[in-house]
Amino acid sequence: MMFSPQDGWQAFAAPAKLNLFLHIVGRRADGYHLLQSVFQLIDLADTLYLRVRADGDVVHHNPLPDVPASQDLIVRAARLLQQETGCTAGVDLGIEKRIPMGGGLGGGSSDAATVLLALNRLWNLQLSREKLMQIGLQLGADVPFFIYGQNAFVEGIGEIMTPLTTPDGFFLVLHPQVHVPTPAIFKADDLVRDTLPITAQAIDYQQTRNDLEAVACRLFPALLPARAALAQHLPTRMTGSGACFFAFSASQNEIARVISRLPNGATVFEAKSLSRHPLYEYAV
Repeated sequence: MMFSPQDGWQAFAAPAKLNLFLHIVGRRADGYHLLQSVFQLIDLADTLYLRVRADGDVVHHNPLPDVPASQDLIVRAARLLQQETGCTAGVDLGIEKRIPMGGGLGGGSSDAATVLLALNRLWNLQLSREKLMQIGLQLGADVPFFIYGQNAFVEGIGEIMTPLTTPDGFFLVLHPQVHVPTPAIFKADDLVRDTLPITAQAIDYQQTRNDLEAVACRLFPALLPARAALAQHLPTRMTGSGACFFAFSASQNEIARVISRLPNGATVFEAKSLSRHPLYEYAV
C-alpha cells in the first residue's frame, strides 16, 4: 500500500536500539531480573505512517498477518493514548518494517513509542515526556526508553535511565534468522545473575559482556555460525536476548569491508549511531 503525502499521510521514524552490554546484577523477590545496560539508538528504523481521522477510529491499513488489532502494539498505543487523554480524534496507521522482529533490537517497542510521540504532536496533546513514558510502560518495558529519546545507562528492571554520551560510529547488525524466546533465556538455571554492579561514570566496554549471550548460544546453537562469521573480523556481541549480533567501528569503510566478506545470504544491516531519537522534540 502507498502512504502518499498527497493523501494526508505523514511519515515518522522508529529507530532500533542495541544493548552495548547487558549485565544481570540480581533478582527481585517477584522474579524480575535487575539489570545494568547501555541502550544505544541506531538509525536502522521502521517507518510509521499516520493520518489523523475526525471520527475517533483507529485503523491499521497494513497489519501483520495473524496479528489481531487487539494485540498489535501500534494500535494498542493509539487506543491507550485516547483512553488516557479523552482525545476524540482517531488515526489511520501504516508501517514499513525494516527492523527484524524478535531480534533484540526493540522494534515493536520503538514502533509503539513513535506512535505515542507522533500523536502527542498530531492530536495537540502537549503531554510531558514523563507522562508519555508512564503510558508507554503499560505497553512494554522498552517503550519508555524510546520516549526518553537519548542513549542511556539503564538500571533496575529497565526503568531507571541516566543519559549517557556514547561513541559516534557505525554498527554492523547481523540477524541469524533464529527465533530466541526471551522467557527461555531468563528461566535458564545457568544464567549469571550476580554480575558485580558498575557505575555510569566508570564503564570500560572491554570489561563488559551480555550475560544472556552464553545461555542463548547454548540453548540455540544455530546462533553460533553467524556469531563466528562476524567475530572473525570485529569484536562481536549479542544484543538483548538475541538473536541479532553486532559489531562497531568508527569507520564506515571498515563496516562495508566486513559486510563484503560475510557469507552470501546473511541478513546484514549497516547502521549509524544516533545521539537522540528523531522525534525527541515531540514531547514537552
